[in-house]
Amino acid sequence: MTANKRLLLGLAGVLALTVVSLAIALSYDADCPAPTSIAQTGQPTMKAIQQRCYGSPETLALADVTKPSPADDEVLVRVQAAAVNPLDWHSVAGRPYLMRLSNGLGTPTDSNTGVDFAGTVAAVGNQVTRFKPGDAVFGGRNGAFAEYLVVREQRAVAHKPANLSFEQAAAIPVAAVTALQALRDQGKLQKGQKVLINGASGGVGTFAVQIAKALGAQVTGVCSTKNVELVQSLGADQVVDYKKKDFTQSNERYDLIVDNVGNHSPLALRRALEPHGTVVIVGAPKDGPWIGMFWGVIRGLVLSWLVDEKFVFFVADLNQNDLNWLANLAHEGRMTAVIDREFALNEVPAAIEYLASWHARGKVIVRLE
Repeated sequence: MTANKRLLLGLAGVLALTVVSLAIALSYDADCPAPTSIAQTGQPTMKAIQQRCYGSPETLALADVTKPSPADDEVLVRVQAAAVNPLDWHSVAGRPYLMRLSNGLGTPTDSNTGVDFAGTVAAVGNQVTRFKPGDAVFGGRNGAFAEYLVVREQRAVAHKPANLSFEQAAAIPVAAVTALQALRDQGKLQKGQKVLINGASGGVGTFAVQIAKALGAQVTGVCSTKNVELVQSLGADQVVDYKKKDFTQSNERYDLIVDNVGNHSPLALRRALEPHGTVVIVGAPKDGPWIGMFWGVIRGLVLSWLVDEKFVFFVADLNQNDLNWLANLAHEGRMTAVIDREFALNEVPAAIEYLASWHARGKVIVRLE
């Protein structure tokens, strides 16, 4: 065997060993420690849902933790409602495993859970000018499944519309911002264009129907038989019952498809597009522990290189400007939250399990007393 062949074999062996080692590290689930209580330090405490390890939602625990204090540029919010998102299930399970590169190997690096919140400002830092104690606010910040959280004044927090309850406001941030950015920024939706929302009765879908109408589009929603009336009530011009008709097999063509489900291949979705149309991929099945939902994304991106149609995947950016835009839309009565069920703080594991069942209509809410 020549020196070059030995070198190549050696490099291949090192690469294989590296891949196997990384796979073992990514898929390793450390033992779940017992919940710990805070020692009596004299510091104020609060109740919060903590993630101690990766696994099923039942591994989450309600614990006593230190109540946060706002820094100079932060707002302390007394949380009165929070919302559950698919992101919460993925974070708890640590799947797809690639997420653990940022969330932590073996165990999560951040024990806080939940993102969407609505509540009342309890205190503000010395430099805060936009909010004051007593203001009703909503937004997105890790740690929403807790009695209190802190969020920077310039980040994803906005005044709650007066005509919305805390529960309705908590439903907005992740789902509605995702819908808005999918339609406006990624899909470049224009007035008069035809848009199809696949999964129109879900969290993102119910908001996407309403936002697309507000942007002046002709909207078709796809849902199951039991949700047809709901999607019609949200303003959809047409509703396709997927149990009776496959929209990818019809003669209708759309300028934009927002896919919240991932139950059709990119090639099938392309059949339903106008020339040079766009598919924005928002959701996908939880298939596969490694790349999971990203497999459909990868296939769509590859197809984009070969055809004139575009397949886009993105991660929503929670920001104050878009929260204010959505708050105005809700204040005008042109957008409302569809709430399926409400759970108590100590029922967060059950709330996440319910959302993961794929049966939720609209949003699942966690209500704090």
